[in-house]
Amino acid sequence: MSERLVQTVARRAMAEGVGTFFFILMGTASVVVDVRTGGALGPVGIALAWGFALTGMIYTIGHLSGAHVNPAVTIALWAVRRFPARDTLYYIPAQCLGATAASLVLWALLGDLGDLGATRPALDTGGAFAVEWLLSFALMFVIAAAASDERVAYGFGGLAVGLALSFDHLVGLTLTGSSMNPARSLGPAIVAGVWDAHWLYWLAPILGMIAAAWTYETLRTARTPDLQTRRARLFGVSGEIGRAPRAERRRGRGRRAGVDRRSRDMGPPEGVSDRRTGLDRRENQIEGEPWDKPGLGSRGT
Repeated sequence: MSERLVQTVARRAMAEGVGTFFFILMGTASVVVDVRTGGALGPVGIALAWGFALTGMIYTIGHLSGAHVNPAVTIALWAVRRFPARDTLYYIPAQCLGATAASLVLWALLGDLGDLGATRPALDTGGAFAVEWLLSFALMFVIAAAASDERVAYGFGGLAVGLALSFDHLVGLTLTGSSMNPARSLGPAIVAGVWDAHWLYWLAPILGMIAAAWTYETLRTARTPDLQTRRARLFGVSGEIGRAPRAERRRGRGRRAGVDRRSRDMGPPEGVSDRRTGLDRRENQIEGEPWDKPGLGSRGT
C-alpha cells in the first residue's frame, strides 16, 4: 500500500479503537455500577446502557470508520466482500486494544467489582455456544441491512442496531453475559483474569455473524411488491406491472421526493428509458466525469 493509503487506514483504525474504548467502557461500567449499587440498574438498565452506548458510537464514528467496534462484525463483512481484507489487519488489533484500555480505566476508577463485567456462561458449553451464536446472528442481520443496504431509511441505522443490541442483552445477559463481541470479552478477561470458556466468546460470535451476513447477502436482491408499484408510477412503465391510472398519476405529480427519487435501486426497469431530467438524473452521474458528457443523464444528449 502507498504511504497515503496506510495513513488513511490507520486513521480509520484509530477512530475504531477510540469508539471501541468508549463503547466497552460505558457498557461494562453499567455492570460494575449495578454491582456497586446492589442491583439498582438491573438487567433492563444494563441492556439499555449497552444499546445507548453502541448507538452513540455509531453516530459518532460511523462516518469515519463504519463503527464496527467488534472484531466479529469486521470479519463477517470481510467474509461477504463488504470490507477490504487489508483493513481487517488494522481494525481488529485497534478494537482489542480499545477494549483492553477501557477495562484498565474501569479498574483504575472502580476496582475489580463484578470482575469488570467479564463474561461467564451460566449454561453448559453447548447451550452457551448456541445462545451466543443466535444472539450474534440476530445482531449482525440488523447490521448487514443498516450498514450496507441503501434502501434502509437514511439516519436510522444506528438506532436499529442499538435496539437490536439491547434486545439481545435482555435475552442473554443472565445466560452467557451476552457478549456477541470478542473484544468485549477480551478486555475484562485480560484485566480481571477471568478466562472461563473464553474461546466460546470468539468462535460463536464470529460464526454467527458470518452466517447472518451471508444470509442477508442471499436475500439482498428481494424487492417488495410496493417497490415495484412505485417504480411503475415513477417511470410510467406499461406492461406486466401496468401503468398507474391517470387520476393517480395526476394526484402524485410533484410528490416524488426523498429516497424514492435518489436511490439507484429506483432506476427504470430493464429495457425502459430513463425519463427523469435535471438533478435526479445528475445524481447518478459517474464521479469525476464532465457534466455535459453524453449518455450520463446530463445536459448533453
